[in-house]
Amino acid sequence: MMKQPEPHILVIFGASGDLTKRKLIPALYELYQQHLLPEKFAVLGVSRTDLTDEAFRGKMREFLPVNFQNGETEANFLKSFFYQSLETSNAGDYPKLKSRLEVMCKELSIPANYIFYLSTPPQLYQVIPPILAEVGLNEVTQGFKRVIIEKPFGTDLSTARELNKKLLAYYTEGQLYRIDHYLGKETVQNMLVTRFSNGIFEPIWNQNFIHHVEITSAETLGVEERGGYYDQSGALRDMVQNHLMQLVGLVAMEPPVVIEANAIRNEMLKVFQSLRPIREDQVARQVFRGQYTPSHIGDELIKGYREENGVNPQSRTETFVALKFFIDNFRWAGVPFYLRTGKKLPTRVTEVVIYFKNTPHHLFEYQSDNELRNNQLVLRIQPDEGVLLKIGMKVPGAGFRVQNMNMDFHYNELSNVYLPSAYSRLLLDCMQGDATLYSRSDAVEKAWEYVQPILDAWKNNPEIPIYGYPAGTWGPEMVDDLVENGAWRRPCKNLAHDGEYCEL
Repeated sequence: MMKQPEPHILVIFGASGDLTKRKLIPALYELYQQHLLPEKFAVLGVSRTDLTDEAFRGKMREFLPVNFQNGETEANFLKSFFYQSLETSNAGDYPKLKSRLEVMCKELSIPANYIFYLSTPPQLYQVIPPILAEVGLNEVTQGFKRVIIEKPFGTDLSTARELNKKLLAYYTEGQLYRIDHYLGKETVQNMLVTRFSNGIFEPIWNQNFIHHVEITSAETLGVEERGGYYDQSGALRDMVQNHLMQLVGLVAMEPPVVIEANAIRNEMLKVFQSLRPIREDQVARQVFRGQYTPSHIGDELIKGYREENGVNPQSRTETFVALKFFIDNFRWAGVPFYLRTGKKLPTRVTEVVIYFKNTPHHLFEYQSDNELRNNQLVLRIQPDEGVLLKIGMKVPGAGFRVQNMNMDFHYNELSNVYLPSAYSRLLLDCMQGDATLYSRSDAVEKAWEYVQPILDAWKNNPEIPIYGYPAGTWGPEMVDDLVENGAWRRPCKNLAHDGEYCEL
């Protein structure tokens, strides 16, 4: 059974925003229903809008998941919600916030334990924490003070360093929780268990037995209504530098001495330190970028990226990126890692695929020429979460013809097991003071250090092409040139019948 967090107040800056609505309130309600919140607990919403506590509760009721609604449960849950209007960038308003928190602590018999969640635009990450510190809301003498920061942690290496420097001037690293919701996913954490609890995998998780590793994060959606934001960001900043680098760290890390926050984060940092740098003059050969173009998917005409609202018609922002890289250490010497992510691809899927080396001598004939000879271990993060092992088996009948068969495990087969959403898991971890699944400042900077030469090359060398790819395809054709024999996996939505039929 999970331990109950200490009594505390969760302060949400940007309480009327989209993230609060879509993720935070449903996650808190989930924790409430699972009896994982402390008995003495309160939420203080902070925003510019002028609202009473009652009006705020009414607004939060609309954010609760419809399928979980229950009048009495909701009412009890929302009793813990309070509201304080505040001009977030005005330091003169913050004594008001401090007084309100002190009054709440006294009235609700809650010690001065505060978690500040910055559900705000990134430009406020350098504004709110220092002002909180100025009014003493970083002091840990009376109780814990923690700050949760959403990505992006900077927009390049220099801004990430500047942000970390500013935060660490007022808070210890132990008070800062940089949230990456990918790490809250059960299947991401299962990668550690799959590797380190199984004697059949850990001894062969190295360059002697693994041929290459492929990481895919594909989305069917385009930029939707986020064209203005996305055009300033792109796939490399939006996905690779944070989410996918975290996956690389978990797949490639050495076994930690103990399963504890700093031990795990130390090993992930070592992976980032071992990445072989991609120099600016190597970018055109090792990193391919693309942008989706108009296309028909079924009977529907899909518009291209440059036609989306808020996007510059001459934009060179990538909606797809694929790269080949190496990790220079004893475990991974010479093993290529391939990574791709993009929008408007054929299916929504995130997975890590380990391709094992072939047997040294081919004794048997395969059923068909296009069957891959490598054994593959597919760690599916979403959807149809689970683990799939592809092995060669004899085709029934005369002779020794081989075909690939699937051995699989699915999370949805676990009955009566509570699977927390990523945000409820991460919120609970922060409430318990467990930073294992949060990013540390040195790892954030190291990941930026790795992608910075790619950003610089694209900025400084306009001759590096950005390839078009029709919406609904697996990216630009030339990305096949990155991979030996051009064999990127073409995953489908379904994992169980992988290779038998494709559900897109």
